[in-house]
Amino acid sequence: MQHLSLAASSRRETGKGAARSLRRADRVPAVLYGRGVESRSLSVERFALTKLLEVIGGEAALLDVTIDGAEPVRALVREVQRNPVRRNDVIHLDLYAVTADQAVTVDVPVHIIGTAEGVRNQGGVLDHHLHRITIRVLPGDIPDHVEVDVTNLTLGHAIHIADISVPKAEMMHDRDVSIVSVIPSRAEISTTPEVAATTAEPEVIKKGKLEEGEAAEAAAETPAKK
Repeated sequence: MQHLSLAASSRRETGKGAARSLRRADRVPAVLYGRGVESRSLSVERFALTKLLEVIGGEAALLDVTIDGAEPVRALVREVQRNPVRRNDVIHLDLYAVTADQAVTVDVPVHIIGTAEGVRNQGGVLDHHLHRITIRVLPGDIPDHVEVDVTNLTLGHAIHIADISVPKAEMMHDRDVSIVSVIPSRAEISTTPEVAATTAEPEVIKKGKLEEGEAAEAAAETPAKK
């Protein structure tokens, strides 16, 4: 698990106006909270935070958060709010303070390893359903990611939560939740519609109409009896 650091400063002013002022000064509003910890409003330097998030990527990481130069507080990045238009622009950061003996619930990325038998030799396609696994674990045991080996996965089969384990962690999903499977490729799925057999009924209807027409012509050609 990655273990990084971040410097932060206390802030007293809150609200949209204060947040805009911070952003103009190249700082990002943040908040630190956690069980048994008083919530604190903070700000962090934008460039430092951007570099940190690049290192972390989408993976879980513990941070040593130094506030106003005091003793570091260990915390997890709980939420990163981004500008909906400019995704690289972080507008708010949530940090969750943790202690070594307090289990936390985190989302951990799934890394697929190997090439599935069903893809390699059976013409299938790998379908990755679950990209992050939610676990409950002590902070010191949080893994960077969970590896799922698909080498022996054959066509029509799946790997479920019940098939994997994360050391020292409790899975927060149902055991039958599918993580990855091998499905038939679209090229192998026939999309040709069945052609319905032509019935004799339209011919009967046509024949009936024809007979009626012939009867009418015959009637017209037969002289009327006087």
